Amino acid sequence: MAPGLFAFGLNGADSMTRDTRYWVVVPAAGVGRRMGGEMPKQYLRLSGKRILDHTLTGLFRHPLINAVYLALSEDDPHWEACDYANDPRVIRTPGGKERCYSVLNALYRIADSAQQDDWVLVHDAARPCLSETDLNRLIENLLNHPTGGLLGVPVSDTLKRVSENGAIEATISRERLWRAFTPQMFRLGLLIHSLEDAIGQGRVVTDEASAMEISGYRPLMIEGEARNIKITRPEDLMLAKFYLG
Repeated sequence: MAPGLFAFGLNGADSMTRDTRYWVVVPAAGVGRRMGGEMPKQYLRLSGKRILDHTLTGLFRHPLINAVYLALSEDDPHWEACDYANDPRVIRTPGGKERCYSVLNALYRIADSAQQDDWVLVHDAARPCLSETDLNRLIENLLNHPTGGLLGVPVSDTLKRVSENGAIEATISRERLWRAFTPQMFRLGLLIHSLEDAIGQGRVVTDEASAMEISGYRPLMIEGEARNIKITRPEDLMLAKFYLG
């Protein structure tokens, strides 16, 4: 089996073919400005391990994942101290100045060994609480989808739009609004084309679904677990610690 791909062999997944190929990308070149401090958030300690190590452990815990293409900055000084730094299942690829460039670099590397209709799962480095249940739900729901989709949860809070000085301008209906999570899973060829299209238009997208939408595709939203949080602010560490515990 080639690096980075996996085939299905789960009980109850008879509809999934064993030659279906999936590839995994984790963009990890960001600096996490909202967390503050000098160290990128993916390298902060959480329950005795680095956040990135938790994230990779969650992915590799799934019996179907063989490898992860990890996009890192060329001058990253922290990766070598991680648990997975010398793990052959982690293939390092060049990170970019924005997430979309990091993902595209990894996709180009994958394309050397993959087919255009293979699936790619892109997962945030700072989402350490992904469950195997959510991974299964994502893959099972998208198996025969022509484009792909992503995990998310419906918005439950009341939404307000405010002015630059913080004054409320309007209350926005939360009906049919969702919070977008990762992994986001799309056909390799379509995702490469969509990211290239978005970048070519000067649009720096913050997730892969946005690039697909710009190209006219309509990704499928799949409800996942609220525990699949992204570490963005210092207070998120305590909540993630609770979920991991």
